[in-house]
Amino acid sequence: MTVSRTGPLPTTAYDLTVVGAGVVGCALARELVRRAPGARIALLDAADDVGEGTSKANTAILHTGFDAVPGSLEARLVHEGSRQLAQYAAESGIPVEPVGALLVAWDAAQRAALPGLAAKAERNGHRATRIIEPDELVATEPHLGPGARGALDVPGESIICPWTTTLAHATQAVRAGVDLHLNSRVTAVTWDGCGHHVATAGRGTLDTRWLVNAAGLHADTVDRLLGHDTLTVTPRRGQLIVYDKFARDLVRHILLPVPTALGKGVLVAPTVYGNVLLGPTAEDLDDKRATHTTADALDRLRAAGRRILPPLVDEEVTAVYAGLRTVTDQDDYRIDARPDQHYVTVGGIRSTGLTACMGIAAYVADLLADSGCTDLGRARDLPPVTMPNLGEAFPRPYQDPELIARDPEFGTIVCHCERVTRGEIRDALATTIPPASLEGLRRRTRARAGRCQGFSCGAAVRELFGRGNGGRA
Repeated sequence: MTVSRTGPLPTTAYDLTVVGAGVVGCALARELVRRAPGARIALLDAADDVGEGTSKANTAILHTGFDAVPGSLEARLVHEGSRQLAQYAAESGIPVEPVGALLVAWDAAQRAALPGLAAKAERNGHRATRIIEPDELVATEPHLGPGARGALDVPGESIICPWTTTLAHATQAVRAGVDLHLNSRVTAVTWDGCGHHVATAGRGTLDTRWLVNAAGLHADTVDRLLGHDTLTVTPRRGQLIVYDKFARDLVRHILLPVPTALGKGVLVAPTVYGNVLLGPTAEDLDDKRATHTTADALDRLRAAGRRILPPLVDEEVTAVYAGLRTVTDQDDYRIDARPDQHYVTVGGIRSTGLTACMGIAAYVADLLADSGCTDLGRARDLPPVTMPNLGEAFPRPYQDPELIARDPEFGTIVCHCERVTRGEIRDALATTIPPASLEGLRRRTRARAGRCQGFSCGAAVRELFGRGNGGRA
């Protein structure tokens, strides 16, 4: 197994290569090594860490798929992936909280749409939804704004840690033999009839017999390198506000709006870290790097939040962030196999990609096998991984006296906002896929993610990070 960020890529050819180490690409690499234990498998990404794109900046919801388009590929893979990921999370220590969702109607037209949404959920196999009237809704969510006409109750919707999910897939894949090559932006691909020659920026060329394109926002770019122009990805920016932990008692469910053509709209949701999210916006852009936030969009979010949950906007803001979602000209996933080119495109994976990642991985592996990839056989069980818990609903190291007695480093808090200990930072720096930056360390430990955003602990965290990286901070 290899994790490389610098130096030339290996000259020995790979059997299978996945481009893109987001949550879908990492789940794919894990699934491929499960089914092809003797194959040489590579996972490439342009960034210096896994999950650096859309996967790190989403609403962190584990969906039931109740509102997917019935009969679509997305509906099928969300349904299958949700069950698989819930089980995988329980086995791997990924924090998940089944808080349920309420689809709130704020006017007569939205209230009239609820029966149709309930029928749609039933067609998707989700038969537990029910319409609740305003009195019950207010009793269920007492801080909800005035004027709600009712809601669709959707049990089973959950919140999850997206950072740990991506890292768990990648860690298990690497430990099972996948080579992870970071800082490897693909610049050209040549198909010679037997295999692909994948050129990267600054790290040379990698040869592979089969290629899977899971490059997210840049899936269309990679597709065109192979001579295809049927996929165009438009980045849709979603800006979000993260409220402090003191706001957590204001909301019990994921509060969803009635969806529109632009998406599921602005929601209010608790997070597994104990915060509350407000967002996202939906802004179609041309720039696939435009992950900055804007004052006018944040003002619009606050206005929406004031209607949905009025006390929320008076709470302290911990952070704001923006993520880019993939949008194509089709209202479904775009997963296409080209057997004659030993190539699969995994495109158009929308905001449900986190939920569906394991379903997508199994589907793509089957496509590869059906396309003639003889390396793939029956899936085997991999040695399990146990991820560090980042969720507030589960015991944290600083709360475990037996752990602290064995290792006092877990009793020394470095980041007081998030109660992150020296032991957690030390272990994150020594793990299978160590962070390459302070932001990567934050996603592995929550250090510097609290209300002071590193103002108090920043120097200490930088010192520990530098020490764990040979003095390089």
